[in-house]
Amino acid sequence: MSSRTFTNAVLGVAAAGVVGLALVNAASDGGEAAARSKLVLMAPASPGGGWDGFARESQQAIKSEGISNNVQVVNVPGAGGTIGLGQFAQMDGRSDMLMVTGGVMVGAVELADSGVELDDVEPIVRMADDYAALVVPADSPYETLDEFIEAWKQDPGGTSISGGSLGSIDHLLTGYVAEKVGIDPAETNYIAYSGGGEALTSMLSGTTVAGMSGYNEVADQIEAGNLRALAVSSEERLPGVDVPTFKEQGVDASMANWRGLAAAPGISDDDREELLEIVDEYRQTDHWQEALERNSWTDSYMTGNEFDEFLEEETTRTRDIVEGLGL
Repeated sequence: MSSRTFTNAVLGVAAAGVVGLALVNAASDGGEAAARSKLVLMAPASPGGGWDGFARESQQAIKSEGISNNVQVVNVPGAGGTIGLGQFAQMDGRSDMLMVTGGVMVGAVELADSGVELDDVEPIVRMADDYAALVVPADSPYETLDEFIEAWKQDPGGTSISGGSLGSIDHLLTGYVAEKVGIDPAETNYIAYSGGGEALTSMLSGTTVAGMSGYNEVADQIEAGNLRALAVSSEERLPGVDVPTFKEQGVDASMANWRGLAAAPGISDDDREELLEIVDEYRQTDHWQEALERNSWTDSYMTGNEFDEFLEEETTRTRDIVEGLGL
């Protein structure tokens, strides 16, 4: 998908975003309330997805200890989160809002070329990571990562890999791994689907040879014996997950589907500190600790200069991968 095509897709869903903006404004009740009295969490995605789940787990954690008196989640779906990002960038000075962001948005921004970037808002914290897995059907001839890579190198175009939307972590990781094993990322045959269920069906039906997917999305199928996991994208093996990483199998590739929060542009230093205090309080609640375990998320809490440097590095790496993929 070219940048122009992606931009057209953005415009095509803009009307839906207007509805989300109206809901945000309605929820704000004027936007002057302090975050301790009322907090709006924007999930820049449809209900039921990863960002929505993250927002609602955050909502329940905040409610569980009364950290804010009124917490609402508003969904603004479209274009990898860039519709929501564009709207949030217009919420200048809004101290009662946080937007969910993460690695998917970094990729979407690079693809969209829509004039809006994460720099237009105030990313304040990285909260949690989950990781992708390279999987094949249980009856696949590929028993190991080495076997799959050997076949992939011989026929990159004929070795189809299913995953999420263009620019997703699944897509970026596919290109990144390809580069690391000596395959031109532009020659990879990545088949993008709008949801994990469609990508799974394509694999199980033989439409695609393999799949790159969030481990959580395919864990049940792995445990049921329908899929075989060849590698995960974490730096080290995940607790309780008996799947080797790419790195321990000689492929120097790791990538997190990180999730975090951004504040609106133009807020005061005091308001920023209050929002960070709210985040720090809810991440210590029992509900949030249970949510990490329940969702197999890794706590990756990061703020300040460390987070700023991470974002800069992540953006540069993502831009390079997107260019390598020829998008």
